[in-house]
Amino acid sequence: MIKAQQKGQRVAVLVDVQNMYYSARYAYDQRVNFKHVLEEAVQKRVLTRAIAYAIQTEDLKNEPFFDALEKQGFEVKTKDLQVFSSGAKKGDWDVGIAMDAIRLARKVDTIILVSGDGDFRPLVQHLQHSFGCRVEAMAFGKSASHLLKSVVDQFTDLDEQSEKFLIKRKTKKSESTKKSIRKKTGGSKK
Repeated sequence: MIKAQQKGQRVAVLVDVQNMYYSARYAYDQRVNFKHVLEEAVQKRVLTRAIAYAIQTEDLKNEPFFDALEKQGFEVKTKDLQVFSSGAKKGDWDVGIAMDAIRLARKVDTIILVSGDGDFRPLVQHLQHSFGCRVEAMAFGKSASHLLKSVVDQFTDLDEQSEKFLIKRKTKKSESTKKSIRKKTGGSKK
């Protein structure tokens, strides 16, 4: 088993977009800088695959977000949020991420899960013991499961350099602020 990062290691980076998006939103009221996360994950190693898994929700339905991920080097996989007749909603990629990780395990030295989801613990153990893969996780430590942190070969706590991995959310100016600006500048209500 590979126990340390080494130059030349082949890596696959699998990003649980919802997990990261909501962790950053609730902990910091900001967005994730996925470009910097990818750079930190790979470092001087060889990137084999970078896949971002996202659920198409109202929060993330804007195509520029998915286009930006692709421009940053990610293959983007999306699926729609499931809404049940009871009104309950479900949307996650846990099984899809697990299947891709197992398929990639023979082709890479290291799999990096960008998620703090403790449900990945059995996957991590399977990749380590059955394939000899090094498995790393990256997430905001405040919201990451100790179950996941306890089994990975390395955990990168994004809280420790949060300014590097976060982007301030754009705030909408209130209508009264807009009116005040128009009044002062003599602008129209466009």
